Amino acid sequence: MVRILLIFFMSIFSVNAQTLFSVEYKSQSDFNVFVVDYKSQADLLVFKVDYKTQAKDNKGLWHFVDYKSQADFNIFFVDYKSQADLKIYFVDYKSQAGWQSNEKKHLLY
Repeated sequence: MVRILLIFFMSIFSVNAQTLFSVEYKSQSDFNVFVVDYKSQADLLVFKVDYKTQAKDNKGLWHFVDYKSQADFNIFFVDYKSQADLKIYFVDYKSQAGWQSNEKKHLLY
C-alpha cells in the first residue's frame, strides 16, 4: 500500500506544468522567448489554454497566470530572434501544439 501511494505522489509531482508569467525585465526571467512569424521557424508551437489544469506536460500547452508567484516559469519576450533562448509560434488549435525541435525541450523541465 505504501508503495502504491509513493508511486501516486511521484507521478503527481513529476508532471511538468506549463504555467507562465510574462515579466517586465529580462533579468527576472527563467528564459527569453521570441515569437516568430512562421511555424517553420519555431522550436515550439504554443497553444494558450484557459485553465491551469489544461497546461500539463511539456507539450506546448501554456497557461498565463496573473501573478509571478503562481507561475512555474517566468519568461521575457525579446524583440530580436538572436536574443531568444526559445522561439515560439502561437497556433490556433490545441492539436497543433508541440515541439518542432527537441533541442530546447530542457528549458521547460
